[in-house]
Amino acid sequence: MTSPKTVLVTGGNRGIGYAIATEFKNAGHNVCITYRSGEPPAEFFSVKADVTDTASIDAAFKEIEAEFGPVEVLVANAGITKDTLLMRMSEEDFTSVIDTNLTGAFRVVKRATKGMLKLKRGRVILISSVVGLYGGMGQVNYSSSKAALVGMARSITRELGSRNITANVIAPGFIQTEMTDVLPQETKKQYVNSIPAKRFAQPEEVAQVVRWIASDEASYISGAVIPVDGGLGMGH
Repeated sequence: MTSPKTVLVTGGNRGIGYAIATEFKNAGHNVCITYRSGEPPAEFFSVKADVTDTASIDAAFKEIEAEFGPVEVLVANAGITKDTLLMRMSEEDFTSVIDTNLTGAFRVVKRATKGMLKLKRGRVILISSVVGLYGGMGQVNYSSSKAALVGMARSITRELGSRNITANVIAPGFIQTEMTDVLPQETKKQYVNSIPAKRFAQPEEVAQVVRWIASDEASYISGAVIPVDGGLGMGH
């Protein structure tokens, strides 16, 4: 095994974020998570932080750096949805999703790359969605925020690629989480029928790809969009 790295997963207290944090912990890394509300999981170094607040992000990084040193692997996973059809979508519905999902990613990436530049190495992993490139009914705000992460990763790659820092996008499809568990059976059936693999993914299947893209094996991959969607979006 390679030596333990300091890993930060934003929004790592549930769903895909929790699975990603668990995957890195099981691989022997020092895993830190940020969470916004509720009780944090005890198994990780958890820091309360809000990605829409720069000061709170800075404070979280200081706490992590004091404990483990600079963040070497950043997984920008924190996100929200406010789905509604375009004609009903308020400007606040749009801007609040952009502020969390896109500007939130910018805030944590900007802060993380300070330490990565000093270390002369780093991995930036942005969690997007199949909807980012495929589109989704009632998701103009969410889809826009997730599509923009591709441009972000590719610009970071051009800026920091020579510093041994990679930036990639993981685009999960339908994942079996608390969010999808509550969908009506009929809706779930429609979704499954549209997926070539004919099933939802387990959160661990996304987490394993994230862990791999952060590994030394993937050191020459940057600016890529890696779909984990059972063939739904075909990678675009």
